Parts: sequence; structure tokens; C-alpha cells
Amino acid sequence: MFTGIIEQMGVVDSIVHNGTNISYTVSAAMAPELKVDQSLAHDGVCLTVEQINGHQYQVTAIEETIRKTNLSEWVVGKKINLERCMQMNGRLDGHIVQGHVDCTAVCIAADTLAGSWEYRFEFDPAFAALIIEKGSVAVNGTSLTCFNVSDRAFTVAIIPFTYTHTGIHQLKIGDKVNIEFDILGKYVQRTIALKNA
Repeated sequence: MFTGIIEQMGVVDSIVHNGTNISYTVSAAMAPELKVDQSLAHDGVCLTVEQINGHQYQVTAIEETIRKTNLSEWVVGKKINLERCMQMNGRLDGHIVQGHVDCTAVCIAADTLAGSWEYRFEFDPAFAALIIEKGSVAVNGTSLTCFNVSDRAFTVAIIPFTYTHTGIHQLKIGDKVNIEFDILGKYVQRTIALKNA
């Protein structure tokens, strides 16, 4: 379980294909503090730490994860958002994020304003019921508030701290991002579907 508040950024150092799986070696300042078998969110994707070597560690994504996320598009040198799982004695500063990506979305607009930034993302309209105006959404693992919500797109506003301390500053029009919708909406949708069945 995560909060969508990014701790730091890591860098993809190597990518190795093993059958249908892909293993990534990532360098990060937090690596020496990690433990093998620990869950860690990478651009919003929960992956398990398999090996640690100094300031590098390794994780592996299976075919299902690769298919539902943007991990297949990662390249060596890419900066990624990192967040360790939340502690139960801490504050929930973002929102409840599971690290289970629902779909990917494409950046269709990136605007620089006077002191902030706005990005618009287009997603599969099959997920339209899971997003609401001024609701929470995780974009590459970052907890954000959405607005100008339609049945296939939404906009987020980025403050300077978030712009500097997450990978959002790397985004360009056409880039694919990982999206996790708010879990509360998923339970509501499931409950309604069962009542109408």
C-alpha cells in the first residue's frame, strides 16, 4: 500500500529480457536501505526487490504487468518515481494507492503556466466511471487531483515542488503514463454492478 507521495527518483541502469519477463536494475540513493522481498512502487507499479548491490537493486516484471503498464517502453537512463510502502503509523498525505496499475494513458497536452504546469491525459473510456471531478488519481505513482474530467480525458495541475521532485517534468505530448484510479470508486462500481446483476 502506498500514498502517491514520491520519495525520490531512481535511474534505470540495465534492462534484461528473460523469456516473457523483464528484469530492471535501478540505481537510487535509497537502495542501501531496502530489503530483499520488499515492495517498492516504480512509476506507480508495485515491484518486489530481488537483489541489492550498493546503490543498485533489481526487480522483475512479469508479462501481465508489462502488458498493463508502460514498463516495456522504459530505456536505460530513464528516471523513475520511487515510493516505499507506507507505514501504518504515518500520515496519509496523498491517497490510498495500491501500486496496481489499471491502464495507461497518453499525454495529449502539456502547458507551462505562470508558476505551475498543466498536463492532460487521454485514457480508455472503459474506465470513465472510476474518475470524478476533483477526485484523486495516481499518474506514474504520483497522487494528483484531476479536473476537466471527460469520459476519456482529465487534466492535472502541477506545483513547482512536484514538478521538480518527480518524473512529471520529463513528460512530453505522446508519452504513455501508468494510471491507477481511486480504489473507492472501484468498490462503488463493483457494488452497483452486483446490485444490478
